[in-house]
Amino acid sequence: MGTTALLLTPFWVVQGLRHGKYFSNLGQRLGFSFPSLSKLQPNRPGAIWVHAVSVGEALSSITLARRLKEAYPDRPLVVSTTTITGQALARERMPFADAVVYFPLDWTFCVRQAMRAVKPAMVIILETEIWPNFLREARRSEIPVIFVSARISDRSLARYQKYFRVFGVFLRPFLRRALSCASSFLMQSETDAARIRALGAPADRVWVSGNWKYDQELPASTPLAEWLEAEARRLGRSPIIVAGSVVATEEPLALIAFGTLQGEHRNAFLVLAPRKPERFDAAAEFVEESHRKYIRRSQLPIAGSAQAGVSPNGDTAIPKDVTVLLLDSIGELASLYRLADGAFVGGSLVPSGGHNILEPAAFGKIPVFGPSMENFAEMAARFVAAGAAIQVESPEDAGVAWIELLREPGRMKQMGETARNLVEGSRGATNRAMAEISKYMPVGRDGK
Repeated sequence: MGTTALLLTPFWVVQGLRHGKYFSNLGQRLGFSFPSLSKLQPNRPGAIWVHAVSVGEALSSITLARRLKEAYPDRPLVVSTTTITGQALARERMPFADAVVYFPLDWTFCVRQAMRAVKPAMVIILETEIWPNFLREARRSEIPVIFVSARISDRSLARYQKYFRVFGVFLRPFLRRALSCASSFLMQSETDAARIRALGAPADRVWVSGNWKYDQELPASTPLAEWLEAEARRLGRSPIIVAGSVVATEEPLALIAFGTLQGEHRNAFLVLAPRKPERFDAAAEFVEESHRKYIRRSQLPIAGSAQAGVSPNGDTAIPKDVTVLLLDSIGELASLYRLADGAFVGGSLVPSGGHNILEPAAFGKIPVFGPSMENFAEMAARFVAAGAAIQVESPEDAGVAWIELLREPGRMKQMGETARNLVEGSRGATNRAMAEISKYMPVGRDGK
């Protein structure tokens, strides 16, 4: 894996130059500088280290992270991410964490530096980030590593199978040794459990615990959500469509879906939320090309979600000719689903694998998504089969689906209630994870 990291160095350089990535956090990625750790006591008990790659994992880890801090209050809670957006969200939504850092590059010297700085008693990795050098160093230091809510998507499985066909004689034993360094694998489903065992994980360490995304807390209301709700009511702007986690080249498709709806609902209003900050400007260009007026969230004199409780500026209003709010912020999308009359889950109308449908579903909103849901295949199939979500083949179909739901409010209400009940009835993965974690938590000064 050290060779892989070396080969990827040109990619990191190019991405850093293009988007300002990596260089701003290079010291931490190399294991040299962790400013947020400096406030921790040098003789403290070993930390609980929770790693969440990006925004999705960071959001789904909030409940578990809070439970860990409550159960083991004397142990520092350190949260790491790989992406800049994940870092920003973790800092905002997990103020109870003692430190938020960047995960080290998987080079031995970087990992060892990070281990010495964090001083973990245990490492908990969201989903399935397999870093061989990190796992080996944790095993060498007798630090238990637990994978939670882990999964192997169809795309990841196909990638492994492709590599196995070419490098199987070397890769299989290498991966088996890396996976044997972990203490436990809590997988989302039986399918995921079978796949991780096939990759080489010890069978007696693999368990099915469910998907803890179902355990996500409903987000608190934000000043932005309160303002939008009041403005929509004042101006009669409805229905409100929230297109969340929209990925590159999918922005115009979301606009086409919205345009189809506008054919019947002239006062419709769209919240367009790109998945990544580097897409904000590109999304704005697509809105302009569609000949629609829009406002950026960043241009509104409304306090950010990190300043909950600050009232919106009473002078702020949506101009009558504006039909799109471009959500160029991080951490405010989930709270807006509560206002949605229609919800589109992005990454699904292009071959990107889809995103989490539970955020709108938890509010009783019907997730509408495209054909590419490989990353959430089991969840998507379950909701569609229960009549709690709608899968479409094209953006026009998404617009038609919203029109039909709005024509049948009784059906719309029933589907929304089914979606909410599916979420509520599937909770419990966090409790199972806590029980497994407690088996490996070393006895420290806090008595835990």
